[in-house]
Amino acid sequence: MEVLMPQLGETVAEGKVTNWFKGVGDTVKAGENLFEIETDKVSMEIQAIAGGVLTEIRVPVGDVAPVGAVVAVIGDGSRATAKPAPAAARPVQPAPARTPAAPVVPAPAAQPPSAPRPRITALDPFFEVRTPEGNYGPARLPSGVVTTPLARRLAANAGLDLSRVPGSGPHGRIVGRDVETAAAGGAGKVAAAAAPVGSLSTAQVKALYPDTPYEEIPLDGMRRTIAQRLTQAKQMIPHFYLVADVEIDALTKVREEANAAAPRDEDGKPSFKSSLNDFVIKAWAAALQQVPNANAVWAEDRILRFTHSDVAVAVAIEGGLITPVVRKAESKTVRTISTEMKDLAARARERRLKPQEYQGGASAISNLGMHGVREFSAIINPPHATILAVGAVRRQPVERPDGGIAFVSVMTVTLSCDHRVVDGVLGAELLAAFKGFVENPVRMLA
Repeated sequence: MEVLMPQLGETVAEGKVTNWFKGVGDTVKAGENLFEIETDKVSMEIQAIAGGVLTEIRVPVGDVAPVGAVVAVIGDGSRATAKPAPAAARPVQPAPARTPAAPVVPAPAAQPPSAPRPRITALDPFFEVRTPEGNYGPARLPSGVVTTPLARRLAANAGLDLSRVPGSGPHGRIVGRDVETAAAGGAGKVAAAAAPVGSLSTAQVKALYPDTPYEEIPLDGMRRTIAQRLTQAKQMIPHFYLVADVEIDALTKVREEANAAAPRDEDGKPSFKSSLNDFVIKAWAAALQQVPNANAVWAEDRILRFTHSDVAVAVAIEGGLITPVVRKAESKTVRTISTEMKDLAARARERRLKPQEYQGGASAISNLGMHGVREFSAIINPPHATILAVGAVRRQPVERPDGGIAFVSVMTVTLSCDHRVVDGVLGAELLAAFKGFVENPVRMLA
């Protein structure tokens, strides 16, 4: 059984092995932790689906392998110390000289004919068995080229035109190794894909600072992914922005009363303490319910409109940020949201979130108010159609309906909208609903 590098998320193309819990020759039981990987978003312990003996480790600690690569081999124990078979005898790694349409023919000695070795890949929840021809579901491009998701991701990163890449998979299908070979040889390059018009190359940027001391910091997987996704988002999504000032005196009073009424432990400390952001999440979830047409995402040829308010919340971590999702936030109490966010944020900083905990969501919130930022405009995280940017609270004078002047606590929020899903009036309705819940918090807590 060949254990493959798992795909922990649709946008993850590779993983780094950070620990092996078993060594070659060790007995492995189904459900035991086998190895640990780190992607641009999370670290996760991967379990074995079947028992046996770990006969081979192909990706050592510290090495990076693409999704779908064989990282280890588990045998039945009869050949625990056997040396790896020659490459020509392995159906999963055919010789480079093989013609594109030639079928894979395993050597007789590679495995018993009565017990073909399945290929195993780690997916959600952990593993699934795929056939020797399976590659995460082949897809046919408009040009008629048949390719795999892994090959498409690798080609996008390398700036390759898949219609110009020969395939070595079954029936000429383009697989990941074909893209890697083409990238190494410079074949199929798309001139505009590698460097957008107007951008500077590394050499050009460095040439601007010949006499200026600097330190070069290589991009890690997270920073590279953030750069790619947000560049694409800003280029492809027609953003527009709506700004509103929201008075939070009533909300602050409710928050203080709720925290004061929290049960105390033996040391007199409250069992929980809700933050302003917890109430913002609750108010945003309620607003999405009140304006259901805005509780939606873009899906290329259609719009997906959701029943529940799944709110993603930006959390800063070392090297970047991640957006864990509070599911069904409209049905949860502020106390539950507070407890859940503390747990999600803590595990996010340790890169211990599961993919289902940070993928999806109907909308997002980014709060920089605690850093003193008065207001800002956030970039939409696709496929979301909206993101709410929350600024710092400040005191300012306002004129009351009776002509009097009063000082109130004001928070500026900026709503970024995808015009393909949310029009101006719809975005204004959503922002007005949020403002109403914050300024009259009893409505969302009832």
